[in-house]
Amino acid sequence: MKFEKKEKAAAEIPTASMPDIIFMLLIFFMVSAVFKEFRGLPVTLPSAKMIEKLETKRNVAYIYTDKDGRVSIDDMIVPIPSIGPIMYQKRVDNPRVIVSLKTDKECKMGVMNDIQEQLREADALRVNYSSKFKG
Repeated sequence: MKFEKKEKAAAEIPTASMPDIIFMLLIFFMVSAVFKEFRGLPVTLPSAKMIEKLETKRNVAYIYTDKDGRVSIDDMIVPIPSIGPIMYQKRVDNPRVIVSLKTDKECKMGVMNDIQEQLREADALRVNYSSKFKG
């Protein structure tokens, strides 16, 4: 009497419900993702008759200044004398960085002058002054 080998059962993973699972995971991650916004200080921008938009926001470092003279870089309140070293480090990390000043329209000119002096010391001379369009 000869014994025959039985064929092994094919071990397969069922893939029929895989598109449903992927779709549910995609929706979950889309709903639960949080995107960071730039949230500097509350600033009322001055208005201008002619404005020019930046081509890209990729190489932009924002400095917010409110009417009380507080300065915010990267969502942190910083004293004016530390603007120079911070911006110098940003310029060393990315030589193409553009500094965008978002300054309140009621900010004192002395504060703006101090910020500009710090930017000169940091050799961050590509400066953009933000404003809103006055139609």
